[in-house]
Amino acid sequence: MSLGQGMPSVAGEGAVSRADQVTAASRLQSARKRQRVLATGLGLFVLLSTVRWLTDSPDLTSSGTVGTTLRLAVPIGLAALGGLWSERSGIVNIGLEGMMILGTWFGAWGAWQYGPWAGVAIGIAGGMAAGLLHALATVTFNVDHIISGVAIITLAGGIARYLSVEVYTDVPGGGATQSPRVEGVGTFDLPILSGGGLFGWHSPDVLGSLEEHHWLIVSDLAGVLRGATHNLSYLTLLAILLVPLTWWIMWRTVFGLRVRSCGEHPTAADSLGVPVNRMRYLALMISGGLAGLAGAFLAIEAASIYRQGQTQGRGFIGLAAMIFGNWLPLGAAAGAALFGFADALNLRDKSAVHALLLFVAVAALVYAAVQFRRGKRSTALVTGVLGLLAGLWFFTTDEVPVEFVQMTPYVVTLLVLAVATQRLRPPAHDGKPWRKGQVE
Repeated sequence: MSLGQGMPSVAGEGAVSRADQVTAASRLQSARKRQRVLATGLGLFVLLSTVRWLTDSPDLTSSGTVGTTLRLAVPIGLAALGGLWSERSGIVNIGLEGMMILGTWFGAWGAWQYGPWAGVAIGIAGGMAAGLLHALATVTFNVDHIISGVAIITLAGGIARYLSVEVYTDVPGGGATQSPRVEGVGTFDLPILSGGGLFGWHSPDVLGSLEEHHWLIVSDLAGVLRGATHNLSYLTLLAILLVPLTWWIMWRTVFGLRVRSCGEHPTAADSLGVPVNRMRYLALMISGGLAGLAGAFLAIEAASIYRQGQTQGRGFIGLAAMIFGNWLPLGAAAGAALFGFADALNLRDKSAVHALLLFVAVAALVYAAVQFRRGKRSTALVTGVLGLLAGLWFFTTDEVPVEFVQMTPYVVTLLVLAVATQRLRPPAHDGKPWRKGQVE
């Protein structure tokens, strides 16, 4: 009897031990992945600093470039986060552009009537209303996701135009295509580091002083940090904080697990008691709210006015950034930063864009060497050829056409899709129709 009683205990201990081993291995793998990401990021920064020093192109890492990058990347990043929430629940949201359009109009109108923060809230509400409409069409009536998204874009543009004609036609500074100017939410500088105020005392600008010396790595790091802490909009800070918040909710809470289960296997989630349709409604409203916030940022903070066509396709760019980031919050933010950085360099210093070719050439050749060592010959060949072409372009020319700069982020996204397709994994049930009780 004592032996029989001991056998299950031993088996149980063995099962627990194996589970512990699996957990430990998973944690070790995650830690190694984080180390590789940090090492890669540090290596790219050192390379960028070296290229800046060799080519005498201070705008590659200047605080002005970083600040402009943030302002340009925020609406794209918010749209990308909106797309992530939607697609993680299993619904493709092409309508992000339309939700941003409503965010720009309602955000500017709210700021004009009630102040900037009220405008932000009303802009979010406008985007959420469009998200609710998309949910009604795709979740309740099972309309094709792409058709519903395109319809929302068309409808949003018409609504914004109609409301502008009705509200702004006889208003000073307004008209059928724009609103009167509105007040922004304000900016701040970090005391001590970026020259901000502290209890009425104007503190020194330590990072600015270091940046002016143009030292290798040190001044570059100071420029990046100052760009992220000088003249920073409160809305920009909010957008940055939404990236880790999205990650925490999506991967560390029960709510996020339920949303992701709806995008991976809604039938299995439904069998376990997850209200799939309700979760998708909530996810799409969050998606629309984030897109509406992106639109409100454009109207209130970036331009201080609503103008027709203000979004300029940023909703679609946000989708590209989301795919670039492999449907992950940090990856989506990195994709948005890439688009913003390319545009910022084009606006500030076109010679720095030419210097960036050297950075691309060296980075591509190093990556090709790593892939060749891992046995991925085709990837190494394609990347190596691109690196050689970028290097040849740098050494045989003095400037880069503006059109190429504007298309660079899109080309990079296409290259990522072509080269890293095995690593890109959208939610398994993304874009597929589903009804409650459906058997798969």
